[in-house]
Amino acid sequence: MSNFNPSRRRFIKGAVIAGVSVYLAPLYSRAYAALFEQKILQSPNWDAQTKRIRYRIDGRSKVMGQKVFARDIRAVDMPHWPQQQAHAFILRATKADRLFTGIDLSLLGDDLQPDRIVTAEDLERDGLAFPAFYGDDMLLPTGKTPAYLGHAVAILIYHDFARFRFAKDKLKFHDEVIQYGTETGPLQRDPWGSFRYVRVGGEKPFDDDRFSSLKDTPIFPLSMRRHLPVWPEGREGGKLDQEGMYYAGMIADQLQTPPQDWLVMSRRYTTQSVDTSALEPDNANGWFDTASQTLHLVIPTQSPQEVADEMPRMLAKRHQPVKQLILHPCYTVGYGSKDHYNFPYYGAVAALYGDGLPVRLANDRYEQFQTSIKRHAFDMDYRIAVDKQTGILQAFQGAMTADGGGRCNFTPSVVMVGATAAQSIYYFPKSDLSSVGLASRAIDAGSARGYGTLQSMAATEMMMDELAQELKLDPIEFRLRNVLKSGMKNTQGAIPAGAIRADEVLVKASQHEMWRKRAERKAEFESQYPGKRYGVGFGCVQKDFGTGAETSFARVEFSEDGRISLYHSGAEMGTGMSTSQSVLCAQWLGKPADEAHFSVTDWSLLPMVTSGDPYTMSQDEQDKLQTNPNWTPSYCSPSSASNSAYYFSHSTREAARLVFEQGLWPAALSIWQSGIGGGQAAPLVVRKEDARWVEGGLTAAGMQILPFELLAKKAYQMGNLTGAVVHVFNRWQWAEADFKLNNRSERLPVDGLSLRIGNGEFSTLAREQVYYPPTQRNNAAVTYYSAVGTLVEVAVDIATGKVELLNHHSIMECGNLIVPELVSGQLQGGLAMGIGHVLHEYLPLYEDGPGNGTWNFNRYHLPRASDVAVWKQTGDILPALSETDPPKGMAEVVMIPVVAALVNAIAHATGHRFRDLPVRAENILEVLP
Repeated sequence: MSNFNPSRRRFIKGAVIAGVSVYLAPLYSRAYAALFEQKILQSPNWDAQTKRIRYRIDGRSKVMGQKVFARDIRAVDMPHWPQQQAHAFILRATKADRLFTGIDLSLLGDDLQPDRIVTAEDLERDGLAFPAFYGDDMLLPTGKTPAYLGHAVAILIYHDFARFRFAKDKLKFHDEVIQYGTETGPLQRDPWGSFRYVRVGGEKPFDDDRFSSLKDTPIFPLSMRRHLPVWPEGREGGKLDQEGMYYAGMIADQLQTPPQDWLVMSRRYTTQSVDTSALEPDNANGWFDTASQTLHLVIPTQSPQEVADEMPRMLAKRHQPVKQLILHPCYTVGYGSKDHYNFPYYGAVAALYGDGLPVRLANDRYEQFQTSIKRHAFDMDYRIAVDKQTGILQAFQGAMTADGGGRCNFTPSVVMVGATAAQSIYYFPKSDLSSVGLASRAIDAGSARGYGTLQSMAATEMMMDELAQELKLDPIEFRLRNVLKSGMKNTQGAIPAGAIRADEVLVKASQHEMWRKRAERKAEFESQYPGKRYGVGFGCVQKDFGTGAETSFARVEFSEDGRISLYHSGAEMGTGMSTSQSVLCAQWLGKPADEAHFSVTDWSLLPMVTSGDPYTMSQDEQDKLQTNPNWTPSYCSPSSASNSAYYFSHSTREAARLVFEQGLWPAALSIWQSGIGGGQAAPLVVRKEDARWVEGGLTAAGMQILPFELLAKKAYQMGNLTGAVVHVFNRWQWAEADFKLNNRSERLPVDGLSLRIGNGEFSTLAREQVYYPPTQRNNAAVTYYSAVGTLVEVAVDIATGKVELLNHHSIMECGNLIVPELVSGQLQGGLAMGIGHVLHEYLPLYEDGPGNGTWNFNRYHLPRASDVAVWKQTGDILPALSETDPPKGMAEVVMIPVVAALVNAIAHATGHRFRDLPVRAENILEVLP
């Protein structure tokens, strides 16, 4: 099985990283062959008349149980692998306050001893360690205190399934397998990250700021004292950070001794640790071919490019060389849980010690709870001032801490985003928002759906309701007085992109029957059900989408017989991006892609390079680096941060647009203008902007409809453009570059371009000049927003404290929809996650929590259909301002407003305002009279 021929079936070399050749080789697995060659990933069933699809391209395969996910793949599904499948599991520490001294496998007896045990000593001897992002001690060495509960100490490998299964069951829940020594107490470490954003605006909202992060600087700690940040000394006219702290002190003084006409409210809010509960538990299946020194790895990941970049760096340090890495990234369902997560590296290590056999490492649900990325638990102190006469917000001071767990992961950016999002849909003339991401012995917390904003914005929304009550104002009317409007600045001093339409969402919500008739409904319901209390609540937020360094590749091409192919760097993780990106081709090419490939890591057709950190580099550094025509500030983004609808679509759309403008449109003109006197086009004015795809093909200004197949054939005959590869970069605005196309210089919103003419090869087109957004724009933190408002009605049982969700209605603003059904699905799924977060889901952080290995869904309540008003829920989507509006990222924002809406509804029902999540029946019983 090891005489594998790398030239077989168009094997494509991807890159050489750290001396290791990296390949994307899904074509070798039966899984991939099934996905593409047997057309499980079919072109969407496209209706040219309505320009709608009937089902997503992976729909049939999923409902028919075919092998789409990595978890389903075994060695027998990989034709070139050895067919005997080995299995492995990981032993983990369940105490993090004492020294680890070793493992005791005597429970297994002689018959169930593993064929191979991998420990930290093996990794040290062989030169293997995590990439730097994941920290130290991939496996914990003896004599050290575990950094966190669930810290891996050993990998046990079995060559057969039966012994593996019996052994794993034998050791489950037996803490005595892990041996401990002296009690040391938990490790004490400095925070993973700390940030502060101060803004003092001008006299009016549209005036220039006196101080802001964008205009001046965010503020960072000078040092740490007792593992907490020490901020600069405030000084008027001092260095920028000192000046920022001077303004922070001014805001604090005003809130401490406010003007007589101010109402100042101080509240503390807390949220719990939540499991990401991915449909597919973490897994990997790998084979190390010792003959060719090649590591093959099947993995689910939201960030295949990260694995492709970092895995070879890990392997390059191994004392016995690995020459090749062949990755098989598969579809997955992640919502943050598989973005920069460490499981693929454990899978690689298991494979390297597999004695020539493929090794499958796959979590069961207990292990998934014990190890998977969690949503951060937040603790927030908010103080908000409002003018009592006008109801206008005056100042916002917020200090929040988040428990980042035992490894850093994305905690720094999560707390940064949490702070910058706290203002939600409101305008504040003054603000001081700080956040700290703590290191602890809890399980790693990372990029879970919501990314810190679920916690910070839900708290803001709860506080808005309470402020409105104090002011005796209708809660939506109070929000309308303070809503951020187009052209106003956020708390970082940046002007958000385009029209801000949260005010429209508020107006629409205020007119809904559920809101208008809430008093009558409450009286009627409670009269009919005397054992229950009725309440209506509302929440509205706007969530940023993107990271400030969004980047992707897309390749669009058509064959001579008229088949469209799409290749994209983005990974499918359950959002439906594979369908939406395919459908996007129809805007410029009249139909979706006939063949689509995702998680593509081979971009040798457009050899971009990157160096430096896009978030921290200076302007001088960027200016120097961009003189290299192949350089870009960032190479490739994972599927995260609600980036597929807007950011990934940009690369797909730009590639398709070039193919149309430089390939198909000239072909159409050639046909229409053929014949005596300039043909059928001569009597009419035919402009490119009048081109329209209709049923049957392309027309413009009354021209004959031309089928795509005819245009494709003509484009090849003429030697027109038949394929384009683009690379794009966004730092809260798109990078642009000048390229020479048809002897004319043209500025495009891309920073890398490769073109194919006719039947030729792709050739990189050198950019004449590039225009990257200035590095100062990092200080904007966010500029792209989507808004959602949610109304809920609940019934609270006064005997049990149980909350029954009677109905809910959401109003969403997200630009033009690519696939409306996918947006509807995102809304419904997001609402369920938000409902679970506020009413049901809870994990203790430390020893009683999932790090002890005993948690599963028998102890963790995910919302069921009966919990989410599945048959009654409704939703509206604001129509786009025009057909030119871009789609907006909304996969995260849809889960957030329902959190505050439910808490506000419970307050309406019971008269008590909860500020700690989740709100469970026992909490409600404690406050009911």
